[in-house]
Amino acid sequence: MPVRRPGPRRPRPTAPRSGAAPTAPGAGPVLRGLSDYAWRLVAVAVAAYLVLTVLGKFHLITLAAFLALVITSVVRPLVDLVGRVVPRSLAVLIGLAVAILVPAGLLALIGETVANDLDRLSREFQGGLDRLEKLLEGAPFHLEPTTFDDLRSKVADFVSAHRSTLISTALSGSRRLLEVGTGAALGLFMSVFFLHSGERMWRWTAAQLPTAAGDHLDRGGRAAWRTFAGYTRGIFVVAATNAVMVGIALYFLGVPLAVPLTVLEFFASFVPLVGSPIAMLAASVVALASRGPVIAVVVLLLIVVIGQIEGHLLHPLVMSRAVSLHPVVVAVSVLAGSIAAGVIGAVVAVPAVSVIWAVYAELRRPRPDPLTAPGPGRPGRSRPAR
Repeated sequence: MPVRRPGPRRPRPTAPRSGAAPTAPGAGPVLRGLSDYAWRLVAVAVAAYLVLTVLGKFHLITLAAFLALVITSVVRPLVDLVGRVVPRSLAVLIGLAVAILVPAGLLALIGETVANDLDRLSREFQGGLDRLEKLLEGAPFHLEPTTFDDLRSKVADFVSAHRSTLISTALSGSRRLLEVGTGAALGLFMSVFFLHSGERMWRWTAAQLPTAAGDHLDRGGRAAWRTFAGYTRGIFVVAATNAVMVGIALYFLGVPLAVPLTVLEFFASFVPLVGSPIAMLAASVVALASRGPVIAVVVLLLIVVIGQIEGHLLHPLVMSRAVSLHPVVVAVSVLAGSIAAGVIGAVVAVPAVSVIWAVYAELRRPRPDPLTAPGPGRPGRSRPAR
């Protein structure tokens, strides 16, 4: 008689515990996916914090490298153009000479303008302040005539009481100026090698890694450089255009210190969204003290006009290919950078976010086909430029 072997025992269905919420179908994979993303985000946040801590610890070297990249991105087109006629070393020297002489010439022009018109400017400012006092004493403000005298006395008392603090602040500022000079010299030194042999330095760095990692580094690095160079050149064009418009307007309005205010507008335009309005507010104060409230209001209206031209004409034409960030992202980046590192953080924030986004978008794309990838070397690596 055949013996019947027992089959595998099936598990009995267990009834759900009383009071326990039923698990929705598919909740397990969703939670696992969310947990995977969560720990990856935590790892990225920790890595970013460590990187920022190291960069902040060696902030002088970091700023020097950033300055060297800015100089390289701006001067390299000129060096490549001159390098077609003369040797590369001489082309680098010519490009750096132009990059140094142009700012030095602007500073010399500002100093000469202020020195020649110092007496006239002081008289105009004093007359403007007197007119402003009379304006505030009348309707609708009706300030007491002694208000400005009390304000002057309070300022003089504050300066005399905090003289030692002001002196120590000035000395610390001189030390900071020495650090800035050291960082500028280091950045100029680094830019010489970036301009002369930056491509070879980059290829050597990518070749030290394994093939897959080197390919990813090369793709991400080239995308980052394209974005950074495009942003830097674009912001220079935008800043120069804003400065020209402001300089022409201030000249025809008869506002004194037109050349220094134009240069201030140029450098302030490197801080997106807020730099140009702050420079124009300074120009409106000068116009109020020297030319009266009507001219000051006209200068304030220039903030709106220049903002519209910059937002609707210059940025779409000049920077749309390099930076494709939403204005909200730009505003949050500038605010976060200013909170983290002051004015320098506000300047660096937008190009840093743009570079990170460009690298992320580049590495998300599928790897190029080795048979159709341009250029020699590893599969998928582009042909290096001169």
